[in-house]
Amino acid sequence: MNMISPDAAANSKRAWLKILARYKKPDRRRSAFELAITLIPFATLWALSSAAYAYGHWWGLILILPAAGFLVRIFMIQHDCGHGSFFANRYADDWIGRALGILTLTPYDCWRRAHATHHATAGNLDERGMGDIRTLTVAEYRRLSWRGRLAYRLYRHPLVMFGLGPTWLFIFEHRLPVGMMRGGLTPWVSSMSTNLAIAVAAALLIWAVGPGAFLVVHLPIVILAGSAGIWLFYVQHQFEETEWAKDDDWEFQHAALHGSSYYDLPPVLNWFTGNIGVHHVHHLSAKVPGYRLQEVLRDYPELRGIGRVTLLDSLRCVKLALWDESRRKLVSFREARMVV
Repeated sequence: MNMISPDAAANSKRAWLKILARYKKPDRRRSAFELAITLIPFATLWALSSAAYAYGHWWGLILILPAAGFLVRIFMIQHDCGHGSFFANRYADDWIGRALGILTLTPYDCWRRAHATHHATAGNLDERGMGDIRTLTVAEYRRLSWRGRLAYRLYRHPLVMFGLGPTWLFIFEHRLPVGMMRGGLTPWVSSMSTNLAIAVAAALLIWAVGPGAFLVVHLPIVILAGSAGIWLFYVQHQFEETEWAKDDDWEFQHAALHGSSYYDLPPVLNWFTGNIGVHHVHHLSAKVPGYRLQEVLRDYPELRGIGRVTLLDSLRCVKLALWDESRRKLVSFREARMVV
């Protein structure tokens, strides 16, 4: 992982919110095109995969992999809709987001509320708890009972974090407005209406292709896409040189720029992930459409040197689990044992 260069550090003080304002306006024709070239290939790959199953061509199920990639991209469009940045029309963005939530198994209005909280509090040690991956400080971890430590270690284990966790989240937890039970009528309407729409869509697909094809095709697509989504979210905030601060020292622009990574992915992965790896810019200005984030890096190359994490670097992020307040960095459980 790259350290911040002197030039990049100096530029971190720039008025980025004002600079990025010029990138907020989406091209609505481009947005419609992005939606089409995501939904049509996804539906095509899904249909071809189910046909391969029906005719016994098991090798054809390899198409599940790119289909999962397109489902990730669908979620990224839903994500832009949640920020009101896809069409920059609240009505259009919200209803497209709700429709896409049927495919991603995500109640849109619940997710949007939790995600807005995440953007407003990312990197704030006193505001953890909603829309974030649970992260304890070394001191907090040490104060836990042995059962609490075991539970936290299991939660942070890669098999749980990127395997069982995404499956539980997207298939089960999203069926109820967890964390918003007392948040009024909207979270319940969002969850229950999404559940009903998912049930209707699933029933129609099962009627069309049969229960076997539906489970063999759709379940792996959802699990793979969910795991990839959680991995992206993890790397975007759980990297060694990230920034966390107490409420009194927390400042939005600094937290956005240095608490979020620039996940420098190959072009094809940038495309499938809607450029969400340019996460520090996204946190600086969530209204910038995903397809314009690379444009920002092109015009302001100094941003490439801040929080840069390569694909190889990201593999080393898996061991990070605790925030060391004394060294101001994320550390592994092993490194935490060496902290006095």
